[in-house]
Formats: sequence, structure tokens, C-alpha cells
Amino acid sequence: MDLTADDIAGVVDVFGALTRAELGRACSELAFKRGEDVATDAFAEDVEDALTSYHLLSVADHDEDTDEALLVVGPAAFPSLPDGAGDLPHIMDVPARTLDEETVARAAEERFREDAVLAVQAGDEDRIASLLDVSYDLEAWGPVELGTARDRLDDA
Repeated sequence: MDLTADDIAGVVDVFGALTRAELGRACSELAFKRGEDVATDAFAEDVEDALTSYHLLSVADHDEDTDEALLVVGPAAFPSLPDGAGDLPHIMDVPARTLDEETVARAAEERFREDAVLAVQAGDEDRIASLLDVSYDLEAWGPVELGTARDRLDDA
């Protein structure tokens, strides 16, 4: 089963936030509903791609019911609801979660700064260009200030 980064963001959006394990289980449930037998970890690469592209964000420091990092919809996402995703809250025993906007924004800003440093150090022009685009999405999406990091990317 192929899921786009926006599809994966749509699955997360149904719940508000999910752990990686919960997201893997949700994707497996969708595949099962489509008649496919897919392991929970089969979507790990797709989830990593969605994190890299800022369709998802990982928030480790939160006040929710789990000690695990939670995945939330990121600024580059246009969440789409894959067929059957609306049934997932009835299938899975996962609490609805809402993370504080400031906590999510702080995690996004830290992650962006780390990604920018790595991209500049590696001289990765494609990643630098991608991060420049994402920086504007991030600033429009939440209370973050990325001007200094964007300047460093521009100078690279």
C-alpha cells in the first residue's frame, strides 16, 4: 500500500498526535482494510520521509500520556484522509491528543536549526533549498523565528 506524506499526515491528524508505533499500527490497519497484509514496520521509511519533509514533526518534550515522542502534523503537510482512515479511532484504542502550540513550535524550531546546520556542513544544496522553502512554511504555521537560520542557509 502506498501512502503519500500527506496521507500519513492525514492519519496522524485523525488522532491529533501518535507515537511511531501507533502510526505504524494505524497504517497496517488501513492496509488490512484494503485487503493487504502489511507489517506494522513496513511504513517506517515513509514516516521518516514525512519527518524529513516536515509533513510530520516529532515532539519529545510534552505533557501527554506517554513518555515516547509524539508525531504531529507539520507545516509542509496538506493532510489527506486515506480511504478508511476515518474508522481508525473506532478500531484503535488511542487517546485523542492535543499538544500545546508553543511546545510543538519549539520542537519544530529546534529541529529546523539542527537540520540547517547539518545541511550547511554537508554542503547539501538540495537540502538547503528545501529547508529555505520550509522555513517560510514554519513561520506561517507557528510562533517561530527562523530569520537567522534562513540567513545562514542563504549564505551557504
